[in-house]
Amino acid sequence: MVKKNLAKKKLIELRNVHFSYGDNVVLEDVSFSVNAGDYVGVIGPNGGGKTTLLSIMLGLLKPSSGQVLIFGKKLSDLKRERAHIGYVPQRLSQLDANFPATVYEIVASGRTAGNGPFHVFSKNDKDAVERALAIAKIGELRHKLIGDLSGGERQRVMIARSLAGEPQVLVLDEPTTGVDIASQEQFYHFLAELNHQHGLTIIFVSHDIDIVANEVHSLLLINRKVVSYGPAKDMINKHYLDDLYGGKIDFTFHPHHHH
Repeated sequence: MVKKNLAKKKLIELRNVHFSYGDNVVLEDVSFSVNAGDYVGVIGPNGGGKTTLLSIMLGLLKPSSGQVLIFGKKLSDLKRERAHIGYVPQRLSQLDANFPATVYEIVASGRTAGNGPFHVFSKNDKDAVERALAIAKIGELRHKLIGDLSGGERQRVMIARSLAGEPQVLVLDEPTTGVDIASQEQFYHFLAELNHQHGLTIIFVSHDIDIVANEVHSLLLINRKVVSYGPAKDMINKHYLDDLYGGKIDFTFHPHHHH
């Protein structure tokens, strides 16, 4: 659980981050920080820089200028800490259905990710895998092949795989692509539980503004620059989005919510 003194601890901080591909400016003067225990939705139009921002936070891309601090240290000074950020990529429900791996094997593979290929699986590793299976409530699926699971179950497997590495921050990139609405709603409920009961800091990247806005605590709106960042409820109430984008933006809304 999150101890009270962690309440305002900055886990991730970006300071004046710029990023360009050649002459194409993707991110401009982006500054924000994520505190321990936060549940942040990062939303913005396609091409607005969300994916680049994610890659920079994960240390996969270097900013053209500006600084990224993780747990108060520069990314370049971090070695092991990278494992403290769990990453759940896009289209995880499209995991190759014929891949001959069991749920247990996939979750266990999240444990060795930071340890190199010759890592010996210890009792600690086994305990962490068991905890991850329990938290994701998929213990009874452990011997099933990944191909025999529903989309919603596969999502949980991929989350458990990240949790096995015992991260402090979970970063999800549009994780509900290709999963039906009922499973999505269960999934959001599950994330809220991870955040609330297990004190996990969550960063959720999406263009589904209508769904995300109702789930997260804070919304970061990015369109090359930080358009706004604050409590989700304030931003929804202020009709920020209409004013901001004048209704011309290509956010995805789900008409099938309203049958």
